[in-house]
Parts: sequence; structure tokens; C-alpha cells
Amino acid sequence: MSMKYLIGIDIGTSATKSALFDTEGNLIRSASAEYPMMQPEIGWAEENPEDFWRATCKTLREITDGFDGEIVGIGLSGQMHSLVMLDERDEVIRPAILWCDQRTAKECEELTAIIGNDELVRISGNTAMPAFTASKLMWVRNNEPENFKRCKHVLLAKDYVRFKLTGEYVIDVSDASGMQLMDIKTKKYSKELSDAVGIDEKCLPRIMESYEVSGRVTDEAAALTGVKAGTVVAAGAGDNAAAAVGTGVVSVGDAFTTIGTSGVVFIPTESPICDRDGRFNCFCDATGSWHVLGITQAAGLSMNWFRSSFAKNLSYREIDEGAAAVPVGSEKLVYLPYLMGERTPILDSSARGVFFGLSAVHTSAHLARAVMEGVSYSLYSCLEAISASGIEIKEMSLCGGGAKSPLWHGMLSDVYGIPVKTMISTESASLGAAILGGCAAGVYSSVAEGSEICVRANVPLTPNAENHEKYMKLYSIYKELYPVLKDSFRELNNI
Repeated sequence: MSMKYLIGIDIGTSATKSALFDTEGNLIRSASAEYPMMQPEIGWAEENPEDFWRATCKTLREITDGFDGEIVGIGLSGQMHSLVMLDERDEVIRPAILWCDQRTAKECEELTAIIGNDELVRISGNTAMPAFTASKLMWVRNNEPENFKRCKHVLLAKDYVRFKLTGEYVIDVSDASGMQLMDIKTKKYSKELSDAVGIDEKCLPRIMESYEVSGRVTDEAAALTGVKAGTVVAAGAGDNAAAAVGTGVVSVGDAFTTIGTSGVVFIPTESPICDRDGRFNCFCDATGSWHVLGITQAAGLSMNWFRSSFAKNLSYREIDEGAAAVPVGSEKLVYLPYLMGERTPILDSSARGVFFGLSAVHTSAHLARAVMEGVSYSLYSCLEAISASGIEIKEMSLCGGGAKSPLWHGMLSDVYGIPVKTMISTESASLGAAILGGCAAGVYSSVAEGSEICVRANVPLTPNAENHEKYMKLYSIYKELYPVLKDSFRELNNI
């Protein structure tokens, strides 16, 4: 029997990556294509959805060029929440409003006033947040009424790519639960929420489980991508839910941290666990169950900002090596990573980035290490908020671009105070998407089976007790800073 192959496509915030795997999870080929983020105003973030499709076509052509193996399934992963609007001719109406966009604070207040916070959490699993798609739709309704009237289809980033691949308007449960338009328990759209937003449910994509067949590659898409027409496309998952599959985090007791553009702490649960104060999120996962999620808005984004602002001539490896030479604690320099506001646990779109404790002894290497430590403190605050609900984690998996940094890996273990392991495959979201494609194509009988076959981990790093003690002293200062600065952030934003 000939070997079969799977493709995972991850439509990220800075780039789209397509990866070709065999059915045992071995990476055969991969390609990525970047696109720009636009920030027309402070706190805004937009991208052109057509860039997602162009990047998908480019990367698929690269990995299929000259490849004669049998590709049986495709899975999709992508940035959550980001709003794509199509008109009656399926043309993009306006740039996508991204997950990290913070413009919708007033709409979040409006939605909460209409529904009530407790009822909103009961239905959707979450409080109103600027990240979610519902408030973005309300912002377009309130500020661009002509664009809102033209809207016939609401999609997220990966689902726009699916539409271009298959012609189907479909969303998976993990991404649908992040729109704040779905009932978290029934996994169906809530009329109460869609009415509050003012969107006709006919405009919303069909909800499917992540491992189900959502469509097949059309003749037109085949000509543009090099993928055979008729190839099965799975419903797929939001980037975090897909990365969970690609790191083997598919059962209660598992957990992973992602350091990508954003930073995430992801923990599977048997049933929805919701927080009425919005300190963490609750979404559906790719296995048919649920998970809780803590998010720091600017994780890798903070490092990307640091490099582009202070170290343009250095590679990330060189920045890593310089930061590694700086003592634990960056010689009393603390960074708050609130470049795009913050979600877990403070939920404040007005928050802004801070270096606290700067002195004449500090160099750019100190700033680099402080950025990494500040992001680690922020992720620890996510874990701390989730742990307060009674969930206990004894070991953590790590994925995303930050997982490639030996310094950040060890730092995170030291801050968390528990062992942290990385995966042999660094393409967690793409691999998770490919596994879902394999489930849809009948290669695996379940998501858990596909993950067990394909995912392999490195030996966990154990924490350094002395470093953990030092970090906890600095973390206590980190936690004190936001409450002191909270009102000043808002005053600054109102100037």
C-alpha cells in the first residue's frame, strides 16, 4: 500500500505556513509566506484577507511542486476571532479586524448592557472582550453602517481560506466558540446574541466539529494551489485548539503554553468552566470537548517589537545569546507586555507596555531579557488565574516560536516551577491541523489516536529552585505594577 500524506495550513497573524506530513507525523516539506499588519490607529490591527489566500496558494504550490505522493487530507488552523466580511458576490468588504485589535471597548459595554454579564457568560462561556468577533461586528455596525449592510457572510481567517479552497461557508466549533455568538453548551448559534449584535444568522458559517469533512478542494483552487481537486478538507480548528492536537494535549490533565504572536496557556476540561470576571476564557476544543485558555496579547509580538526597534541588525539567536548573559531578573528590570492592551487576567484594552526599574547599567541585552521575563510573568499570571478555579497542572508542554529559544524554555520552567517539555516537531499548529485532516480522511479513528501516533516530545526541563525563588520575588513586583498604573493608563488613552 502506498504511503499517504497530509497537509496542515496555519493562517497566522504574521504569516501563513503550509506543511506536508506523512501519516506518522514526520515533516516532509514546509513553506511560509508573510504579510503585513496595518495599524491605522493606536490599538487597531487589520490585515487584508486576500493576503491569507495569496499566501496559502504560494505555500501550497511550494510544498506540492514535484511531489507525487498521495495527499489524502488537509486541515486548517488559524488566528482566532479575526473578522472577515464578504458581500453577496463573495468579495471582501473591508480589511479583517484582528483578534488583537482593541477598538471595541464601547461595543463590549453595549453587548454586556443588552445581555447582562452573567447571562453572557452562561450562554457564550465568556465575558465581552474586544478580541471577540461579536464586538467587532457591532463596531462595524456602529461606525461603518454601509459595510455592515453589505455583509452577507461572516468568516474568520482560516474559514475564508476554506471558502477559497472549497466554496463552503463553514467554521469549526473552537473558532465558533470564540466569536461570542454561539452557545458554549449546545454548540449552536444563540439567537439572543446574534440579535444583540444585529447580525442575521443566515450570514454566519455552518458549525462543524474540527475533525469532520467540511468540503473538498475545487477545480479552481486545485489549479491555483497544486493540490488535487477533490482532496478532503477538515473543519480544522483555531490556532490554539490545533496546537493542542499537535502537542498531544488532548486529555484532561494535559496542558501547553504557546509563545507565538500572542502567548497562551491551554488546559483541556471535561465540561465548560467559565469565569464571570473574564480572568480566563472557555472555548470548545478540537476533540469534541472544551478547554480553558489564558492569553497574553503580546508575547512573541513583544520580542518582534523589541528586535525591530532596538536590534534590527541581530538575529533572534543573537538576541537570545545576549540575553542569556544577563543575570536572572535582568538586574532589577521588569517589563509589562501590554503593547496591545491585555486579556488574562486583567482584561484591559487601555493597558500599555512598561519598562520598570530602568537604570544606567541596563543595555539592550537587559531589555531583551526583561521582555522575555515579562512575557513569562504574564503567562504565569494566566496559569495562576486558571489554577484558582481548582485546576492543577504538574507538567507543561511548550510550542510556538518561543519554544525554539533555549533561554525562554528554561526561563518558563523556572518561572512556572514545574517541568516544561518541547515537541520534536516545532510545527504544532500545522501538525495538529494535518492530524485533523487525517481524521476527516479516515486515516485516524479519532483525534486522540492521530495525536498519539504523530506527536513526540523531548525530555522535559526541570525548574531551577533558586531561579524560581528569584523570579517569584520579581513576579510579586510585576503583579503590583498594574493596579498602580491602571488609572494612569486610562488617563493617558483619553488625552
